[in-house]
Amino acid sequence: MYKKEFDNLLNQNKKFDAYMFYGQSTFLIDYYTNLVASSIAAKEDIQRIYYDDYNFKYIKDQLLQSSLFSSTNLIIVKTEKKVPKSEVTELIHACNINPDSTIIFSCMNDSDFKTMGSYFTTKNNSVSVRMFSPFTNEAIKLLENESKRIGLEFDISALNHLFFMHRQDLSLCFNDLKKLAVLDKRITTSLINSHCFGIGNISFEDFLNDLIQGNDISEELQILLEEGMNEIYLLNQITSFVQQLFMISAYTRAFGAPNPKEILGFVPPKNIWEKKTKLAISIKPEIFQKMFEFLLNLELEIKSTKINKQNLFLQASLRKFTVIFR
Repeated sequence: MYKKEFDNLLNQNKKFDAYMFYGQSTFLIDYYTNLVASSIAAKEDIQRIYYDDYNFKYIKDQLLQSSLFSSTNLIIVKTEKKVPKSEVTELIHACNINPDSTIIFSCMNDSDFKTMGSYFTTKNNSVSVRMFSPFTNEAIKLLENESKRIGLEFDISALNHLFFMHRQDLSLCFNDLKKLAVLDKRITTSLINSHCFGIGNISFEDFLNDLIQGNDISEELQILLEEGMNEIYLLNQITSFVQQLFMISAYTRAFGAPNPKEILGFVPPKNIWEKKTKLAISIKPEIFQKMFEFLLNLELEIKSTKINKQNLFLQASLRKFTVIFR
């Protein structure tokens, strides 16, 4: 199932014997793994098995035995490799037999785990959840929820500012929220500017604007990729940015002055919103379709063909994008 459906089950306090989280977003996989784990067991009652430490027999024995010191027995298996079907089903069955036991598979690779997800069914009281990279409004909502959870008072504009400062990296945002909580002050944009520092040598938002405007993005693009930004992630962010521009353009043509809350579901920093709306209105509707086709075909080509140097291929393709849509 997808995150939205699983969120509804969480809100209903639905419990499963076994969970599997996988997909594009490493952050969401970790986030939901820890969220579910903390709702089931105390920190000291959670056993974590990482990567090469995976041992089927040991885990099965642990799940079949009830703890002498606690009524809950929770094991988290963090893996980058698909676990054989026979082992997965036996581990789930062990949790079915022992009501004190629960297992969570935290899977850190999207493509290898699609078939494994089918082993988790309602018949064995288990669930697999596929995590996609969150849209901006979803990400801001996660930051709001985390701020409330740790007792932070905040301006929503400050959370937006933090999110864009960190180039939409939720892991960095969550880390900064923990640091800001120590200050015991209301979180404002000025407070974030004083105590938090964005990553990288360039503004990701400026890069996206330069790309769509047809400016030379060679140096910015090279820096982003050298800093370790994943090619597919970068491409997804560009597509998401174009989608936002299209939504702004369509809303403006239909209703007049664009309302960020209605269009995006949140209110970005004023300077970012003004620049984005100006850019969106300057693009003709038919151009958006061509942009989407270019980006989606590029993603398909990168994912489905064996390209030796994806980094260089993406750089060349995006330079071509700036020329075509200049």
